[in-house]
Amino acid sequence: MKNASALSEATAVRGIITDRGPVDFHALGLAGCIDRLAAPLRQQGTTVLWETPHHGVEVPAGCASLLYHAAQEALSNTYKYARASEITVRLAAVNHGIRLTVTDDGVGFDRKARTGSSQHGFGLLLMSIAVEEAGGTTTIDSAPGQGTCLTVTLPLD
Repeated sequence: MKNASALSEATAVRGIITDRGPVDFHALGLAGCIDRLAAPLRQQGTTVLWETPHHGVEVPAGCASLLYHAAQEALSNTYKYARASEITVRLAAVNHGIRLTVTDDGVGFDRKARTGSSQHGFGLLLMSIAVEEAGGTTTIDSAPGQGTCLTVTLPLD
């Protein structure tokens, strides 16, 4: 019944996935909070796979919040545009940092043609700016018909 509980916590409003419950990184952990965001995708039939080989790494609240919001943007875009059948979310410790990767097998897009366009908004651009200001990096790999992979890496020092 974990899925039914998650469905009552997260919802998609005009394609934007929001978490109606409190975001409690201490109780649920970063992965648990992000997993709640995936509920609307599961409800539409998308398989969500998890890889979390970062056990034991303490993620400061500011980093956790930024990664959570990056995942929210990635999952919302997948929900609205990708028509993906499968998404993989990975959280991993890397060289004094933490990396979030969200990969889907959806329709993909031409990033140069769409980022910041009036038709699709500025979500990815603003997320990238916030990550850069925190000393991290963002990579978005996508091509029409090839799916999308968003990678956000933040320092933990």
